[in-house]
Amino acid sequence: MCWSATADLVAGTVIAAVGVVCVARVRRVRDLPIAALPLLLGAHQLVEAAVWSSGGGCSAAATAWAAIALPLLPVWVPVGVLLAAPPGTRRRLWAPVAVGLAAAAVLAYCLATRPVTAEIRGRTLGYGVNVPWMPLVLAGYLFATLGALLLAGDRRLRTLGAVLAAGAAACSALWRLEFASTWCAFAAVASALVLGWVRRRKPPSAATR
Repeated sequence: MCWSATADLVAGTVIAAVGVVCVARVRRVRDLPIAALPLLLGAHQLVEAAVWSSGGGCSAAATAWAAIALPLLPVWVPVGVLLAAPPGTRRRLWAPVAVGLAAAAVLAYCLATRPVTAEIRGRTLGYGVNVPWMPLVLAGYLFATLGALLLAGDRRLRTLGAVLAAGAAACSALWRLEFASTWCAFAAVASALVLGWVRRRKPPSAATR
C-alpha cells in the first residue's frame, strides 16, 4: 500500500517492471513463482491505485486487491519457496505450505461470501473483510508467507523474509497511527532482493536438483 493513487501507480509500474526482468532472467522453471513475486506485488499496487481513484467503498478494485493480498499470497509464497529450495530443505517447508492452504481456504470463503470495503483515511487505506477467528488466521498467514522465507535454505530468501517481516511490522504501526501507508517502499526493496536472487541462481546444469 502507498499513500496516494499516484504513489501506488508509480511504485506499481516500477515494481512490475522489475518483475518482468526477474522472469526474463529465470534459468530454472522451479524458480518462476519467486521470480514472478515482484510482478505480483507490482500488479497489487496498480490495483490499489484504482481503489484510491474509486474513492473507497465496496468496489471491484477493492475485491481484487483483497483477492491478491489474502488467499493468493499465503499459497504463492510458500509454494514458490518450496519449489526453489534444494532437496535437503524441502521437508521443513511443507508446514508453511499446508498452513498457507488452510488460511487461504478460509480467506477465499470469506471473500466469496462477504463484501470487501475500502475506506480512505488521510494518507492510508483501510480494508474491511469480516474474517472469523482473525488472530488464528493471521498467525497462519504470517507463518505461511514470512515463515516460509525465513525457513528457506537460501540466505537471500531468508534476508527477503527478514526485510518483509520488518516492513510488515513498521507498516502496521504506521497504518494504526493513520500516518501514511508505506508498504510500497518495502515492496520495492523486496523486488530488488528478488532480482539479486534471480541473477545469482545457478543454471540448471549446475544447480542441485
